[in-house]
Amino acid sequence: MLAEVRAGHPFRGSVPLVEGGNTRVIQMRDVSPDGTVAWDHLARTDLAGNRSPDWLRDGDLLFVARGARYYAVCLSQVPSGTVCAQHFFVLRSKTEGVLPEYLAWHINRAPSQRYLRNNAEGSDQLSIRRAVLEELPVAVPELARQRLLVNLGAAAVQERRRFEALIHNRELQLDALAQRLLSPSPRPR
Repeated sequence: MLAEVRAGHPFRGSVPLVEGGNTRVIQMRDVSPDGTVAWDHLARTDLAGNRSPDWLRDGDLLFVARGARYYAVCLSQVPSGTVCAQHFFVLRSKTEGVLPEYLAWHINRAPSQRYLRNNAEGSDQLSIRRAVLEELPVAVPELARQRLLVNLGAAAVQERRRFEALIHNRELQLDALAQRLLSPSPRPR
Protein backbone atom coordinates (compact mmCIF):
# COMPACT_ATOMS: atom_id res chain seq x y z
CA MET A 1 0.00 0.00 0.00
CA LEU A 2 1.16 3.48 -0.79
CA ALA A 3 -0.10 4.85 2.51
CA GLU A 4 0.10 4.08 6.19
CA VAL A 5 -3.35 2.96 7.41
CA ARG A 6 -4.49 3.39 11.00
CA ALA A 7 -7.77 3.51 12.84
CA GLY A 8 -9.29 6.72 14.13
CA HIS A 9 -9.09 7.74 17.78
CA PRO A 10 -10.33 4.91 20.06
CA PHE A 11 -13.20 6.56 21.94
CA ARG A 12 -15.02 4.18 24.23
CA GLY A 13 -18.61 4.59 23.14
CA SER A 14 -19.80 7.95 21.91
CA VAL A 15 -17.60 11.04 21.90
CA PRO A 16 -17.92 12.80 25.29
CA LEU A 17 -18.97 16.35 24.42
CA VAL A 18 -17.14 19.15 26.23
CA GLU A 19 -18.05 22.71 25.34
CA GLY A 20 -14.83 24.57 24.56
CA GLY A 21 -12.87 21.29 24.73
CA ASN A 22 -9.25 21.11 23.59
CA THR A 23 -9.93 18.65 20.75
CA ARG A 24 -12.15 18.70 17.67
CA VAL A 25 -13.57 15.34 16.55
CA ILE A 26 -14.62 14.43 13.03
CA GLN A 27 -17.52 11.99 13.10
CA MET A 28 -19.39 10.23 10.31
CA ARG A 29 -22.02 12.99 10.11
CA ASP A 30 -19.30 15.58 9.46
CA VAL A 31 -18.08 14.21 6.11
CA SER A 32 -19.81 13.71 2.79
CA PRO A 33 -18.95 11.61 -0.26
CA ASP A 34 -18.29 14.78 -2.29
CA GLY A 35 -15.18 15.37 -0.19
CA THR A 36 -16.41 18.10 2.13
CA VAL A 37 -15.97 18.27 5.89
CA ALA A 38 -18.27 20.38 8.07
CA TRP A 39 -15.39 21.96 9.99
CA ASP A 40 -17.65 24.46 11.79
CA HIS A 41 -19.84 21.70 13.24
CA LEU A 42 -17.24 19.37 14.74
CA ALA A 43 -17.87 18.07 18.23
CA ARG A 44 -15.43 19.17 20.90
CA THR A 45 -14.04 17.09 23.72
CA ASP A 46 -11.06 16.97 26.07
CA LEU A 47 -8.42 14.33 25.45
CA ALA A 48 -6.15 13.49 28.29
CA GLY A 49 -3.77 10.63 28.71
CA ASN A 50 -0.18 9.57 28.72
CA ARG A 51 0.31 9.61 24.98
CA SER A 52 -0.43 12.34 22.52
CA PRO A 53 -3.22 11.58 20.03
CA ASP A 54 -2.47 11.07 16.36
CA TRP A 55 -3.54 14.53 15.22
CA LEU A 56 -4.93 14.84 11.72
CA ARG A 57 -3.09 17.02 9.23
CA ASP A 58 -3.47 18.33 5.71
CA GLY A 59 -3.16 15.56 3.14
CA ASP A 60 -4.53 12.83 5.40
CA LEU A 61 -7.38 10.77 3.98
CA LEU A 62 -10.38 9.71 5.99
CA PHE A 63 -11.80 6.44 4.74
CA VAL A 64 -15.38 5.58 5.64
CA ALA A 65 -15.18 1.85 6.23
CA ARG A 66 -18.72 1.07 7.41
CA GLY A 67 -22.17 1.31 5.94
CA ALA A 68 -23.60 1.21 2.46
CA ARG A 69 -20.95 3.36 0.81
CA TYR A 70 -17.18 3.35 1.25
CA TYR A 71 -15.33 6.50 0.29
CA ALA A 72 -12.27 8.58 0.99
CA VAL A 73 -12.05 12.29 1.80
CA CYS A 74 -8.76 14.16 1.46
CA LEU A 75 -8.36 16.67 4.28
CA SER A 76 -7.16 20.22 3.80
CA GLN A 77 -7.09 23.20 6.15
CA VAL A 78 -7.33 20.90 9.16
CA PRO A 79 -7.72 22.88 12.39
CA SER A 80 -5.02 22.07 14.94
CA GLY A 81 -6.03 19.63 17.63
CA THR A 82 -8.32 17.52 15.43
CA VAL A 83 -8.82 13.75 15.52
CA CYS A 84 -11.39 11.49 13.91
CA ALA A 85 -13.65 8.91 15.49
CA GLN A 86 -12.88 5.21 15.43
CA HIS A 87 -15.31 4.59 12.56
CA PHE A 88 -12.73 5.88 10.07
CA PHE A 89 -9.42 4.66 8.80
CA VAL A 90 -6.81 7.39 8.37
CA LEU A 91 -4.50 7.02 5.38
CA ARG A 92 -1.27 8.99 5.28
CA SER A 93 0.84 8.85 2.13
CA LYS A 94 4.21 7.13 2.49
CA THR A 95 5.59 8.39 -0.81
CA GLU A 96 5.91 11.71 -2.61
CA GLY A 97 5.03 9.96 -5.87
CA VAL A 98 1.31 9.84 -5.01
CA LEU A 99 -0.82 12.90 -4.38
CA PRO A 100 -3.21 12.37 -1.44
CA GLU A 101 -6.00 13.95 -3.50
CA TYR A 102 -5.31 11.43 -6.26
CA LEU A 103 -5.43 8.51 -3.84
CA ALA A 104 -8.85 9.72 -2.59
CA TRP A 105 -10.01 10.13 -6.19
CA HIS A 106 -8.81 6.61 -7.05
CA ILE A 107 -10.52 5.03 -4.03
CA ASN A 108 -13.79 6.74 -4.94
CA ARG A 109 -13.81 5.52 -8.56
CA ALA A 110 -15.75 2.50 -9.83
CA PRO A 111 -12.91 -0.11 -10.02
CA SER A 112 -11.88 0.53 -6.41
CA GLN A 113 -15.50 0.67 -5.27
CA ARG A 114 -16.14 -2.70 -6.92
CA TYR A 115 -13.10 -4.19 -5.15
CA LEU A 116 -14.29 -2.78 -1.80
CA ARG A 117 -17.88 -4.03 -2.23
CA ASN A 118 -16.63 -7.49 -3.21
CA ASN A 119 -14.43 -7.65 -0.10
CA ALA A 120 -16.81 -6.13 2.47
CA GLU A 121 -17.59 -8.36 5.44
CA GLY A 122 -20.18 -8.57 8.16
CA SER A 123 -23.63 -9.95 8.81
CA ASP A 124 -25.47 -7.00 10.37
CA GLN A 125 -23.49 -4.14 8.86
CA LEU A 126 -20.92 -4.50 6.11
CA SER A 127 -17.49 -3.02 6.66
CA ILE A 128 -14.01 -3.01 5.20
CA ARG A 129 -11.17 -4.55 7.18
CA ARG A 130 -7.85 -2.75 7.35
CA ALA A 131 -6.08 -5.56 5.48
CA VAL A 132 -8.55 -5.27 2.59
CA LEU A 133 -7.89 -1.54 2.34
CA GLU A 134 -4.12 -2.08 2.50
CA GLU A 135 -4.34 -4.57 -0.39
CA LEU A 136 -6.41 -2.27 -2.64
CA PRO A 137 -4.84 -2.21 -6.13
CA VAL A 138 -3.85 1.36 -7.03
CA ALA A 139 -2.62 2.55 -10.42
CA VAL A 140 0.01 5.28 -10.05
CA PRO A 141 0.47 7.48 -13.12
CA GLU A 142 2.99 10.34 -13.24
CA LEU A 143 2.26 13.35 -11.02
CA ALA A 144 1.07 15.57 -13.89
CA ARG A 145 -1.58 13.03 -14.84
CA GLN A 146 -2.59 12.63 -11.18
CA ARG A 147 -3.15 16.40 -10.95
CA LEU A 148 -5.17 16.34 -14.17
CA LEU A 149 -7.43 13.55 -12.85
CA VAL A 150 -7.87 15.32 -9.49
CA ASN A 151 -8.82 18.56 -11.27
CA LEU A 152 -11.26 16.71 -13.51
CA GLY A 153 -12.86 15.11 -10.45
CA ALA A 154 -13.13 18.49 -8.69
CA ALA A 155 -14.79 19.98 -11.78
CA ALA A 156 -17.34 17.13 -11.79
CA VAL A 157 -18.16 17.81 -8.11
CA GLN A 158 -18.69 21.52 -8.88
CA GLU A 159 -20.95 20.65 -11.83
CA ARG A 160 -23.01 18.32 -9.63
CA ARG A 161 -23.42 21.03 -6.98
CA ARG A 162 -24.55 23.56 -9.60
CA PHE A 163 -27.05 21.14 -11.12
CA GLU A 164 -28.43 20.26 -7.68
CA ALA A 165 -28.79 23.98 -6.87
CA LEU A 166 -30.65 24.55 -10.15
CA ILE A 167 -32.97 21.64 -9.46
CA HIS A 168 -33.63 22.88 -5.93
CA ASN A 169 -34.35 26.39 -7.22
CA ARG A 170 -36.79 25.02 -9.82
CA GLU A 171 -38.59 23.02 -7.11
CA LEU A 172 -38.97 26.19 -5.02
CA GLN A 173 -40.42 28.03 -8.02
CA LEU A 174 -42.92 25.25 -8.68
CA ASP A 175 -43.93 25.14 -5.01
CA ALA A 176 -44.50 28.92 -5.04
CA LEU A 177 -46.67 28.59 -8.15
CA ALA A 178 -48.70 25.81 -6.55
CA GLN A 179 -49.13 27.88 -3.39
CA ARG A 180 -50.35 30.83 -5.45
CA LEU A 181 -52.91 28.62 -7.17
CA LEU A 182 -54.25 27.40 -3.83
CA SER A 183 -54.41 30.84 -2.24
CA PRO A 184 -57.72 32.63 -2.59
CA SER A 185 -57.37 35.47 -5.03
CA PRO A 186 -58.56 38.89 -3.90
CA ARG A 187 -61.98 39.78 -5.28
CA PRO A 188 -62.37 43.01 -7.20
CA ARG A 189 -64.39 45.69 -5.40
